[in-house]
Amino acid sequence: MSEGRFAIAQVTPYAWEAPHDVNRAVARVADELAARGHQVLIVAPSQSGALVRESRRAIRAAREHPAALLEGTGDGVPRLLGVGEVLPFQPSRKRAVSLPIDVARTIEQLFTTAPLDLAHIHEPFAPSAASAALRHSRALNVGSFHSTTERVLSTQVARRVVELFLGRLDARIASYEATREQLCRWFPADYGVILPGADAPREEARNDRMSAVPELVLISDEERPAIRTFLRALRRLPLDQPWHATVWSPSGLQPPGALRGELRERVAFVGPEESDEASLLARADVAVRASSGAVPVPSGLLDAVAAGAVPVVSRLPVYEELVEEGAGLLFEPGDVETLTAQLTRLVREPELRRRLREGATPLRERLTWSRVVDELEQVYGGLIARRHDRRGDPVLRAKVAARPLIDVDLHMHTDHSGDCATPVEVLLAQAKARGLGAIAVTDHNEISGALEAQAKADGIKVIVGEEVKTKDQGEVIGLFLRELIPRGLSLEATIAEIKRQGGLVYVPHPFDRMHSVPDYEHLLAVLDDVDAIEVFNPRIAIHEFNEEAVRFAAKYRVPAGAGSDAHVAQGLGSVRIRMPDFDGPDEFMESLREADVIRTPASLLYVQALKFLQTKATPPPARRGVREARVRRAVRKS
Repeated sequence: MSEGRFAIAQVTPYAWEAPHDVNRAVARVADELAARGHQVLIVAPSQSGALVRESRRAIRAAREHPAALLEGTGDGVPRLLGVGEVLPFQPSRKRAVSLPIDVARTIEQLFTTAPLDLAHIHEPFAPSAASAALRHSRALNVGSFHSTTERVLSTQVARRVVELFLGRLDARIASYEATREQLCRWFPADYGVILPGADAPREEARNDRMSAVPELVLISDEERPAIRTFLRALRRLPLDQPWHATVWSPSGLQPPGALRGELRERVAFVGPEESDEASLLARADVAVRASSGAVPVPSGLLDAVAAGAVPVVSRLPVYEELVEEGAGLLFEPGDVETLTAQLTRLVREPELRRRLREGATPLRERLTWSRVVDELEQVYGGLIARRHDRRGDPVLRAKVAARPLIDVDLHMHTDHSGDCATPVEVLLAQAKARGLGAIAVTDHNEISGALEAQAKADGIKVIVGEEVKTKDQGEVIGLFLRELIPRGLSLEATIAEIKRQGGLVYVPHPFDRMHSVPDYEHLLAVLDDVDAIEVFNPRIAIHEFNEEAVRFAAKYRVPAGAGSDAHVAQGLGSVRIRMPDFDGPDEFMESLREADVIRTPASLLYVQALKFLQTKATPPPARRGVREARVRRAVRKS
């Protein structure tokens, strides 16, 4: 897209046809983004078979022309893609989300087809359509966490797995400070806070807020205890003052024996068939949120403030941060006496209602979706700015483009590494026999093997490298080094030393949980200094780890490298990159931008068994004899 305009998927885990605060936020944000010229896809589970079939046809049709999925979305209208039926999370019934397999398959097809810059994933907890999107996304991932108490607690059984999964997020956003604090306690990371917007009522629907008969409203989409607390307070309100109350609940039914006498005339029970929440709040003078804490719904409080009603809320962290001093009244959860006292003050003192309403003006003015998207665009733009410039140096690119292609293996070891028994001479002979034009010798915490290989090389280019073990953030490879880098430095210090030598920073086997690797957050912290990422390593036993490296390199546009990570000569060149010949690190980087990864069949079990036999199963005296014999054979062949 043009500068400052992005292709964005907004993903919700909740069925699009079902009313939900997350879906409302997704719709409002998508509309505002599209109005600003961004291309926006809304990805949501759907109970509509027709919508799902239409979405699948569009995804299949876009395989040859991926941009077709985004056609027409930059003119102010987002596009909705339904990906199959899924049951929304329902904490009151303790039901897990049902995710039919075709949902995940459709999402995978979408995210491997659509040319997206960003995937904004709301409530990315598994299992759901949102978590499936996070799994398959090849875009920059933004995660939004709304009111997450139930979801966070339900993930603690598999907390470590969830942490690794959420590690795929490139930016995290909490809707409230209380949500951020909760997430930091269970899943520590850097969370920004972007307060949601609210839908203010139409001007003609609003009253003057100085009603002769104050309207007290409880929106009870929270829990039954909230209704009981409110009704108990109403029974104690003075009847010598004019007031009226409305209880809105999904059922709209009056609880049996709830009210008697004059209270029956003063209190109404309504549901969705009689009135929607927005219309009710437009007429309200006072809005009560009486949650006991199990499932607070702060979005309802924001709607009340936007409508101009005075909030009276239970003292819960997420409510307390919104109802600051002078903007509303608080009471302890379940404290009927205090709630009664607060409502009585508001009924008797119109001036107090006016003062509190004016005190909420700063918050009310922030509750626009335009402000939300302003802040989101800053997050999006910050991530986009971190992508590497893949254009490179056009002069050098033209220079290397005229050169012949060579095969290069960027990751291998000699017997100068403690876990390898391959002599330098054997390595060089094998590299030549395998048709390699250049190799990077990257022994563990040592460059003597690479320097020896460079001195003895005949007809093959040797890059002096070192695979350095950092203090506690995994391993990183320095290429084109001149001096040994000591192990045990921080990741940042190791990278600084590589750069000081004029070398290149190459991250090996990222995301492989069976290797020592920097985690996602550490890698993001040094991303600007990373020159290349190893996207394929044949010694990685779980294919998904390589796939994750491919996705990371692609979304940040980091040049991709590959190597055999050979610890035995038989594995050398099993993975290589085909690239124009080069001279020095600058030309190497330009050549790498045009490289292709070439994989040849190699048995991981076979090469790992050879490594064990050569380094662990053979006694040291025998290893010395084997080494000498292998060197003699290599010299004769060369």
